Amino acid sequence: MKQRIGLVTLVVGDYDEAISYFTRKLGFALVEDTPVEAGKRWVVVAPQGAGGSGLLLAKAANERQRQAIGAQAGGRVFLFLYTDDFQRDYAAFRERSVVFVDGPRLEPYGTVAVFTDLCGNLWDLIEPAGSDGSAPIS
Repeated sequence: MKQRIGLVTLVVGDYDEAISYFTRKLGFALVEDTPVEAGKRWVVVAPQGAGGSGLLLAKAANERQRQAIGAQAGGRVFLFLYTDDFQRDYAAFRERSVVFVDGPRLEPYGTVAVFTDLCGNLWDLIEPAGSDGSAPIS
């Protein structure tokens, strides 16, 4: 059996604001934006060259979901964006006003800095360390 994680849902307050953030600030591709029903859309964004994985941007539909915006991991780092060139992406993100809250720093698993997305979720930007088995970029 062959499996992989294709999408992770990210609850957002507004589709268009989220699309703008991910495509303009982080340089992600808009993979799909399809109307579904009653104002809902199937919106997928992904890092350039992601190879089939991405984020499904889901607009909060009720109070419980609105409360989850920005807190989907309870204050921990929620998503990990791997890069093959940390300095390039770190500089580009800073130039586009992405807010970094920690780092950059060198860890046993690679070079990392923590940033927040438009909703307040924490992300790691990581360039994995050499050949230590830590999810290399291919």
